[in-house]
Amino acid sequence: MSKQETPSAVPTNQPWWKLLTAYHWFVLLVASAAWFFDCLDQRLFSLARIPALASLMGQPGTAVEVQAFGKVVTAWFLIGWGVGGMIFGALGDRFGRARMLTVTILIYSAFTGLSFFSRTALDFTAARFMTGLGVGGVFGLAVALIAETVPSGARAQSLGLLQVLSTIGNVTAGFTKMGIDSLETAKTIEPGQGWRWMFLIGALPAAMVIFTQKYLKEPEPWLKLKESGRLPRGSIFAPYAGLISDARWRKNLIVGALIASTGVVGLWAIGEYAVDLQTAVFKSHYEAITPRPVIEATQTAEQTLKVPGAAATPAAADPSAAAKKAYDAQIRALVEKAKVYAYLLNMLGAAAGMWMFTRFANAFGRRPAFALGFTAALVVTVLVYWKMSSPQDAYWMMPLMGAAQLGVFAGFAIYLPELFPSRLRSTGTSFCYNLGRFAAAAGSFFSSLLTVNVFGGFAKPLPYRYSAMTMCVIFFVGLVTVLFAPETKGKPLPED
Repeated sequence: MSKQETPSAVPTNQPWWKLLTAYHWFVLLVASAAWFFDCLDQRLFSLARIPALASLMGQPGTAVEVQAFGKVVTAWFLIGWGVGGMIFGALGDRFGRARMLTVTILIYSAFTGLSFFSRTALDFTAARFMTGLGVGGVFGLAVALIAETVPSGARAQSLGLLQVLSTIGNVTAGFTKMGIDSLETAKTIEPGQGWRWMFLIGALPAAMVIFTQKYLKEPEPWLKLKESGRLPRGSIFAPYAGLISDARWRKNLIVGALIASTGVVGLWAIGEYAVDLQTAVFKSHYEAITPRPVIEATQTAEQTLKVPGAAATPAAADPSAAAKKAYDAQIRALVEKAKVYAYLLNMLGAAAGMWMFTRFANAFGRRPAFALGFTAALVVTVLVYWKMSSPQDAYWMMPLMGAAQLGVFAGFAIYLPELFPSRLRSTGTSFCYNLGRFAAAAGSFFSSLLTVNVFGGFAKPLPYRYSAMTMCVIFFVGLVTVLFAPETKGKPLPED
């Protein structure tokens, strides 16, 4: 496995998976595992963000202040993600994709684990920012590694498969949440503190470094550039100067950045907060259909025990408080269970959407696939935020939104490395993909502003609905950009 087989001798009329050698599969497995754990970390954060802040801020998770600060934490996570992507993308072109991939895994594993020890909302935010640095570097490095290793006839399918497999990390996060919730219910874990254990589980990917260091090699195109002395030199920003100075790469950089930013903002500044809407509407739904016989009975007992002019006794107060606490716990458990089911269905839809996007892009071209994907994301996202009012709605709406919003992410893995030459591929891919993180961070801040200051006067959950629907204008940016995007279907990776 230490030697890279040359794919050129393999006949190109075979199915794509038959073009891959054992080493090609190994690279695909390692890169997919890195992205799997990266996505696991992202989704653990999504599922644990509100419980963590509710615990750290001492307020209920449905409080507007908690929901708003959740968007602030997400924004800082995305900023770290963007910074990490910019830095490690350039370092990948200079020092090697495989080497830098190892470093990024260590960073996001360590700081995810450190989130376990958070004591305030501020140090929790700092830990998430540092985690973002590592998370942000993985995508560009993993994509460049695969694109430059596998045969051209299997490139699009391999990169699409990378994104499809990433949903397994997302689904694993959902099952992890279910397991932690069960342990909390059984009081094996202190109620309200399960989020800490979720982040501790996120530290496990560090073990993968053992395998990446021993077997994973740099791709042949990068090694050739190193041998000929054509790797980027100078400061860490030197590769960016190379991208901007050449008219062709500069245009591709702008196109790729706008297309990726559209999808990333759509997911992280809009779709990410569907779980917050679910918390509000699921709670109202279950409260409306779940009777309160215990509370009503204890209230009757209280009225019987009360004596005019006498102080309330523990016998009169405690039964009602205990019954209310039990009822609230029952509603909370129902809401959390429904949210996990909705999330798992969302991820199943995402996997289907990514695979369909890959097939469509390979058959009809990258530009038509992005045009269809952004149109679907616009329509479905508005529909979900406008109409979702119960768990039953979420069970069919969330798979559709997963397919529409995350389907285009398969396109990012396929399309972005096809826009840049080997000496700038990691930098260009990371820049395009991670510039969207800054845009999504700004979108999260703006969404928080819309929720609290613009639509905050409306009854819940209308502020969540209106802010998300307003943010959907971002999909028009992608639709316009596609008109100017180069078509790369059936073409070799570009070189200078």
